[in-house]
Amino acid sequence: MTQVIVGKWGKNLAIRVPFDVARASGLSDGEQVEIETQDGDILIRRSAAHAQSRRDAENAAAEIIAESKARSLGGLSIRDLLDEGRRG
Repeated sequence: MTQVIVGKWGKNLAIRVPFDVARASGLSDGEQVEIETQDGDILIRRSAAHAQSRRDAENAAAEIIAESKARSLGGLSIRDLLDEGRRG
């Protein structure tokens, strides 16, 4: 865990992000981030990373839907299969 010192920047407080932390997180100079408090802790989130995660999830969902359309259940519904499994 890296420790840093909080400093003053005008009327605000500032934290310098060490190079190794910035590199590991993919943070770059001038990038916009989201900051919030959560149970007394400070949470900094990269907006670009959040957007990329959402795109990845949407792409995965589209792939699952497309794959499911290519498969046949032989005219049975999921409910039929569940009921069959319970009897079985």
